[in-house]
Amino acid sequence: MKRAREAASLDDVQGKIRAVFFDLGGTLFSYRDAGRHTVALLVEAAARLGRDVEPRTAGAAYRRASRTCALRYSDHPFYLHRDLFRDTFRDFARELDRVPTEPFLDWFEDAQRTMLLETMTPRRDCLETLWKLRARGLYLSIVSNIDDDYLVPLVERWKLDQVLDAWTSSEEARSCKPDPAFFALAVAKARCRADRVVFVGDSPEHDIAGARAAGMTTVLLSEAGTTPPLQSGKTAVAADHQIATLSELLPLVE
Repeated sequence: MKRAREAASLDDVQGKIRAVFFDLGGTLFSYRDAGRHTVALLVEAAARLGRDVEPRTAGAAYRRASRTCALRYSDHPFYLHRDLFRDTFRDFARELDRVPTEPFLDWFEDAQRTMLLETMTPRRDCLETLWKLRARGLYLSIVSNIDDDYLVPLVERWKLDQVLDAWTSSEEARSCKPDPAFFALAVAKARCRADRVVFVGDSPEHDIAGARAAGMTTVLLSEAGTTPPLQSGKTAVAADHQIATLSELLPLVE
């Protein structure tokens, strides 16, 4: 994937930390607004399947389907998220005692992507924090478990290419966090050692476990009232640091 700007040699950067990698959804971007719109989409999906259900019922069915698929995919070092999402949509329909058609799955896939691209917004302190980190000479990158048709439009819409050195999707890496190959590619792009990288993410299973195994300093961003998606529950790894806002990262990398 094309870099936002050429990564300069980091040999001249002072201090131990040379680079900061960020997860996208739940980290740089909040799921809070998207969550509300997701429930409305699920109710519409249920209606298209011939079921008139309350938002709570639709949400519970989708959470069960999501957990089932997360468990099924958790041992795969790489998968396209469009395949995972499509299987989740199938399981959602079955949770409602319906058999989904391919046209329904096509509609759901497109509707979900459109909804998320329109409703996911950067955290209030996202851009300010990124610019302050860049001013310190740090290499900044997104390392996201998502396909290109999600990641690239969000980078372009919010002009993150102006502040980031690179962004990498699991589709580009042909590897999904916590698989080591994804972290190895991100480090190779940054041209520094893994122990000079801080990884910031909201998923203990994908971000923290994978980055810690790769030798990075880990920072868990926890937002009250939200739960990271696609957790299988198999791995529980403590982060080196925990923050509630992105701006809390600044003193950690001084």
